[in-house]
Amino acid sequence: MGAKNAFERSLEQRMEDRHELYHSLKAKADARRSFAERLADGIMERLGSLIFLVINLVLYFLWVVINVEIIPGLKPIDPFPFGLMTMFASLEALIITIVVLVSQNRASKVADLRQEVDLQMIVKTEAELTKLMEMVKALLDKHEINVSEDYILQEMLQPTDVQEIEKILEEEVLGKDD
Repeated sequence: MGAKNAFERSLEQRMEDRHELYHSLKAKADARRSFAERLADGIMERLGSLIFLVINLVLYFLWVVINVEIIPGLKPIDPFPFGLMTMFASLEALIITIVVLVSQNRASKVADLRQEVDLQMIVKTEAELTKLMEMVKALLDKHEINVSEDYILQEMLQPTDVQEIEKILEEEVLGKDD
């Protein structure tokens, strides 16, 4: 295989830089987590495991076996319909739900930062592409190639109105009718 040209190396470097930026955003957000957020993330790692599921299944199975008097000599502490077990299961579900929400809120903040970076990159790329189109148009003009009837090219040569796009997005997302 031939050596990569400068453009391919440049493109690869930009992709690597973007990956590092994303990683950097997450690393910085992770470093700034509060104690509660670190705790929630740690708990989420364990709750989202197969081991946690198996432990829950085993505990609930044992609870039922102990409390339906299958084993002679064991006196039930929570006879059918297992009101105490229902309360514990409800408390567990409540705690897990709160932990999931805390963890998701933090993940959402990181995703918002990434989207902001993406939007900035897109706006910058659009400006660069418009400049390239202007340069191509200048070359075409220099060589006296008429493209005045190319309406698509004429549209591409117009800079994007970022404020107009922002206004449209606000109207769509926030439901504003200003």
